[in-house]
Amino acid sequence: MIKKHEIYKTDKWNMMTVEVQGKYLVLREISDQWGEETHTFLSRPALMHWAQNRFRKEDFEGKEEEWRELMSSFKQV
Repeated sequence: MIKKHEIYKTDKWNMMTVEVQGKYLVLREISDQWGEETHTFLSRPALMHWAQNRFRKEDFEGKEEEWRELMSSFKQV
């Protein structure tokens, strides 16, 4: 049973999902700039570590609520 979580989606070219496949967490990041990137994590803490480095709080200055919502989506995986 694969459980899929949508982290965000602006359109079919800019989205991020996380699939829980047994003990693996498979993150798919699709962007109109970079195409599709896939990352595989063995634990939720590893996923959160990646998310906090990928979406640094400093980069969301003035958009703190957006950052909190993003981190909340990751925590719900």
